[in-house]
Amino acid sequence: MELNTIKDAFHRVAKKQKLSSNKSQEVIDQVGHEIEQALAKIQSAQDPPLPFDQKSILTELKLKLNSINALNQLEGSQKDLNITFSKYQKLLERALTPDISKGYRNVDFDFHIVNQIIASHFYHQGLFDLGDSIINEAGEPDATALRSQFLEMHQILEAMRVRNLQLALNWVSAYREKLVQNGSDLELKLHRQQFVEVLQNGTRADALRYARTYLAPFASLHKDEFQKLMGCLLFAGRLDSSPYSELTSPIHWEKLSEELTRQFCTLLGQSYSSPLSVAVAAGVEGLPTLLKLANVMAAKKQEWQAMKQLPVPVELGKEFQFHSIFVCPVSRDQGSEENPPMLMPCLHVLCKQSIMKLSKSSTRIFKCPYCPAEASVSQCRQLYF
Repeated sequence: MELNTIKDAFHRVAKKQKLSSNKSQEVIDQVGHEIEQALAKIQSAQDPPLPFDQKSILTELKLKLNSINALNQLEGSQKDLNITFSKYQKLLERALTPDISKGYRNVDFDFHIVNQIIASHFYHQGLFDLGDSIINEAGEPDATALRSQFLEMHQILEAMRVRNLQLALNWVSAYREKLVQNGSDLELKLHRQQFVEVLQNGTRADALRYARTYLAPFASLHKDEFQKLMGCLLFAGRLDSSPYSELTSPIHWEKLSEELTRQFCTLLGQSYSSPLSVAVAAGVEGLPTLLKLANVMAAKKQEWQAMKQLPVPVELGKEFQFHSIFVCPVSRDQGSEENPPMLMPCLHVLCKQSIMKLSKSSTRIFKCPYCPAEASVSQCRQLYF
């Protein structure tokens, strides 16, 4: 509800700003029109124009400009905009907490790892100067190992931006076996795009020669795709207006760049999205819950940062769910190697420590807290997610 209120207020500000801009342009056009008419009258008067004629034209212009009252019109529209914007600003101040330090938890960081993560992020984004600065200032020479590898990736991507696939084709050729093991068809996609480029910018003979050399090895496994590309040969030089015009869409270049980046990072043992960007994005999504918790706990004179576990769940999107997480329904503790989830004969699951407490340290049969069934520790089996 709070977010919808902010969005509605924003749309009101945007609408008011558009009205103010249109009004300002209308007034400026009116003033400009009157001045142009006055200039036209002066230029069409007798040559040389009489002083009396010029004075009368300028007097008439002054009266028209006074009747337009441009200053008051501009001030009025701007005043309405300022009022609406001021209300929006106050709404933001009430709805959003500017002091986000309340959501900070004092945790011991391994700054060596943090520095490497930050430098790796800049290399991942192609910002090599910033990455080098972090490395030099933090004294982390070991983090430069990824620099040359990400530099190669961005050189390939830069060439692809100008429709040059040669570096990309050389790379997939060098790592063909690993890409096939990963189930990637990136090499076929690159050769398909190169074939389309040859067909658009070269001759039909050039395209046919390229297909025989580079696309023929894929024909047996990708028959439909191969037939489609052979059909394109009939429209050499005019592929844009053919039934296969979809192949010329720029979206294919974007998808190729994304696929190459993903496969390149996979072979490097790196994630497609840098760990720093994922951590920041997840933090931004979870921050409102943490700030609300901090305010509630402060009102109760309790310190949430001293807790080993948050008393409320922090819901994140599916893009942040990288592995299964089990939380014991009895103790509310998250499963770990020391406290793994255990499956009871009744098919309910508790953490090991909860089962040990219920069974008095495995010495007796205990009742499941969720059904009438009874069990012993020896009957429980550890679950692996």
